Amino acid sequence: MNEKEIKLPSGWWFVPVYLLLLPAAVAILIILAALEENFLPCGPLAILAGFVWLIGPIGFLVVNPNEARVIQLFGKYVGTLKRQGFYYGNPFYRAQRVTMRVQTFETGQTKTPEKKDAQGNLIEGSQTRRMPSKVNDKDGTPIEIAAIVVWRVVNTAEAAFQVDDVQDFVHMQSEAALRNLASHYSYDAQDGEFALRGHIDEVAGRLKKEVQDRVDPAGVVIEEARISYLAYAPEIAAAMLQRQQAGAIIAARSRIVEGAVGMVEHALEMLAHKNIIELDEERKAAMVSNLLVVLCGHSVPQPVVNTGTIYQ
Repeated sequence: MNEKEIKLPSGWWFVPVYLLLLPAAVAILIILAALEENFLPCGPLAILAGFVWLIGPIGFLVVNPNEARVIQLFGKYVGTLKRQGFYYGNPFYRAQRVTMRVQTFETGQTKTPEKKDAQGNLIEGSQTRRMPSKVNDKDGTPIEIAAIVVWRVVNTAEAAFQVDDVQDFVHMQSEAALRNLASHYSYDAQDGEFALRGHIDEVAGRLKKEVQDRVDPAGVVIEEARISYLAYAPEIAAAMLQRQQAGAIIAARSRIVEGAVGMVEHALEMLAHKNIIELDEERKAAMVSNLLVVLCGHSVPQPVVNTGTIYQ
């Protein structure tokens, strides 16, 4: 539905007119009381003045900053009043308030209403609980995930008429988009693929686009969508932590061995270059073995002093 903006006259011009209607109605009633024989011609005037006095205030409209009023007349969309100010329109207009402020929320949050007793005393205040969505990633691993979505209304007509409640609609569609996104990515990167944990910007861009595609019919634009919580599900968290630790240990030992081999190679080259000592193949092998043990061992090596020759 296309949005169209309308303009209404300032409400300050109608305030004096409205205030003058009450004295006019009172004056007509006084005249009626004094001239009972002229009741019939003056009666409709009094009724009209009283009717205008009763329904007149309904025509006053106030538009706050970053707010719009969607105007309807007997079920027909008339237009949207966006400029802030004080206006006066048809008393039969139905003006629906639509906020255009930037709003944000986190998926998976549930709010419990406050509780009061029979006397109206507060027993328990409202609470917000964080319940991340539990889904399976691309590899079938159960994970918990939540995202922060920043959005605002840009088309008030669509926000008012295309969906029942635009805020609930955005929340539900964001939750669905997040679940669908998580099923297309792995938790950890494998073979250069994008992953939820290692490629934050790419995943955020994909999430923003997917949420935007879902909320377009409601006249909403997504300013930002980013993952705020990501973890393995509790039932496999311990096993996945062990796997990560094992991978880290293997990577660390590989770096240590790589560095140790380079140091041994450099030592043999320096000994041969400076002609400090000549070693045969057997002694080179023994030296390499000892250096690798010293460099790659977990504990501090204990030195052994050889009091003989290198061949004894």
